[in-house]
Amino acid sequence: MKKFDKERVLLAVAGPVIALAVAFALSAIVLIASGKNPVEPFSVMFEQLGFSDIQVRIINQATLYYIAALAVAIGFRMNLFNIGVDGQYQLAAMMAAIVGAHADLPAAVQVPLLLLTAILTGAFWSGIAGVLKVTRGVSEVVATIMLNAIATSVIAYLWLPDVFGVKVGNNNTTGEMYESGWIPGIDLGKSGEVYGLVVLAVLLGIGYWIVLNRTRFGFDLRASGASESAAAASGVDPKRMVLTAMLISGGLAGLAGLPILMGDTHTYSLNFPTGIGFLGIGIALLGRNSPIGIAFAALLWAWLDKASPELDFYGYDKEIAVIMQGLIVLSVVVSYEAVREWGLRRQQRRVGAELAAGHVLGADNNTKEAAGR
Repeated sequence: MKKFDKERVLLAVAGPVIALAVAFALSAIVLIASGKNPVEPFSVMFEQLGFSDIQVRIINQATLYYIAALAVAIGFRMNLFNIGVDGQYQLAAMMAAIVGAHADLPAAVQVPLLLLTAILTGAFWSGIAGVLKVTRGVSEVVATIMLNAIATSVIAYLWLPDVFGVKVGNNNTTGEMYESGWIPGIDLGKSGEVYGLVVLAVLLGIGYWIVLNRTRFGFDLRASGASESAAAASGVDPKRMVLTAMLISGGLAGLAGLPILMGDTHTYSLNFPTGIGFLGIGIALLGRNSPIGIAFAALLWAWLDKASPELDFYGYDKEIAVIMQGLIVLSVVVSYEAVREWGLRRQQRRVGAELAAGHVLGADNNTKEAAGR
């Protein structure tokens, strides 16, 4: 049993390690091809980890990435590709900002109200794709891509001054939220503040693991993702699971923008971060849909984002971090497939050896029985 566990851990770790090694190597080749030092940029970025203010920025950014990646991972577990997390979280953040700017309730009511608004908005937006899939067979990839575009248009409409928009200079905003909806950060002095909702991200990760590994629903979800026909034969309604998975994925996506909304900006504007949903796809892949793996992947992505601006002062383009992120995603796909094939071959050889040993043992026993007669 211990041997099996060690091999499983090895297979789980080998994929991301190989992917990162290949990504770093390919990035170095790109630097060499452009006439740059292939080592110095990484050394500069690693040095940034020693600064406490950079550490705070990395944690804050990783909080957003982590929640978005969990939303993607829920879909992956069900063999669904929710590529609409970006639109879901942006629309949910805007709706929460609008509610927070127009409802002035006690904090004990205001905060849950904003969280619920974001969850329901994200779930509703992803639920549209879920309904289309289970009723009309529309691919969730196509549906969520289209919904991303529609979400952008809806946001532009809501920003109109005669709707919910508030013009501040050249910036479109939803107006500042009432303070009862603000979440105070964890003050680290000169280093800055860690978003208060980092606690929510931790709780979501714990809840994600418990639901998937310790509940009947989680078993049904994983079984449906592994084999829809087998799950249906065991009494699981595949359409219900698809819709439920899309709703949960969208609900989690709706929370992705709240750490920065409620902990920093307190308004939704043109400066609000975008693209987090798409980055969540690569982070979920690198983290192998595991809450701990996703946490490390989110921190890695955030480090690449927050440490790369320093490269400008050394004559390097900070876009090297973007190149690395893209290479990591490509390397993950290739390395995971290679590791999977390697693990499958090892398993086949082990089973073959066990069968051969059993055959030899059976032959020896037959020989002894014949001699005894």
